[in-house]
Amino acid sequence: MAAKKTATRRSTERKATRKPKAKVRASASRPKLVPKAQALEAFAKLEAHYPEAHCELDHRTPFELLVATVLSAQTTDVNVNKATPKLFAKYPDARALAKAEPEELEPLTSTLGFYRQKAKSIVMLARSIVEQHGGEVPKTMAQLVKLRGVGRKTANVVLGVAFKSPEGVVVDTHVQRLSQRLGWTKNTEPETIEQDLMELLPRSQWDAVSHVLIWHGRRCCFAIKPSCKECPVNTLCPSAFKADNVGRKPPRARKA
Repeated sequence: MAAKKTATRRSTERKATRKPKAKVRASASRPKLVPKAQALEAFAKLEAHYPEAHCELDHRTPFELLVATVLSAQTTDVNVNKATPKLFAKYPDARALAKAEPEELEPLTSTLGFYRQKAKSIVMLARSIVEQHGGEVPKTMAQLVKLRGVGRKTANVVLGVAFKSPEGVVVDTHVQRLSQRLGWTKNTEPETIEQDLMELLPRSQWDAVSHVLIWHGRRCCFAIKPSCKECPVNTLCPSAFKADNVGRKPPRARKA
């Protein structure tokens, strides 16, 4: 009997010393979807609010846009635009860049994050364009994604901006965040978000939607403390005035 009481007491003590479970911050895993008509109305208002929305990577040719897009990973368009004038002056096309060695480009990419890897990536990219397409940037998704270092998002940028023939929607961090906040998708992965946006919008708007959402994300619907009061679609957005934790990555668990 005494042993039973001792075991019960120990069990009670263990429960009392257990740490309470930490509250999990709300995330975009279960955003509220809106009707299609409401989503289209919101996009129309945003498009009218940003009539000048466009790709902010400076370029003159499809090749320059492709290279600039590859360089834009993990950095800002502003930083890329500061680096590319000297780069393109020295290497204006794929044939010229393909003849270079990555080490020669490092001084030109040194202001960008992962500059050594990026220098190597764009040289390998140029060589694959020369070897596979005679130095010309291909015009289809299937061909573009076979180039060294080119994924679907980069290919979508080139197809939509340079060739005006988008085969999908560019889903970067802004598009990912805003499409969830606006209730256009319940998904959190870029690939599935892209499919939702392609189903929601007509093909003629696939290129425009990414530029509009990116502009809105950079100017109003920030990741932290979005300006919902100034937002032109706050009456159509299910996350308005409570969007801080929607569309953002959950915090990393702290180590004990």
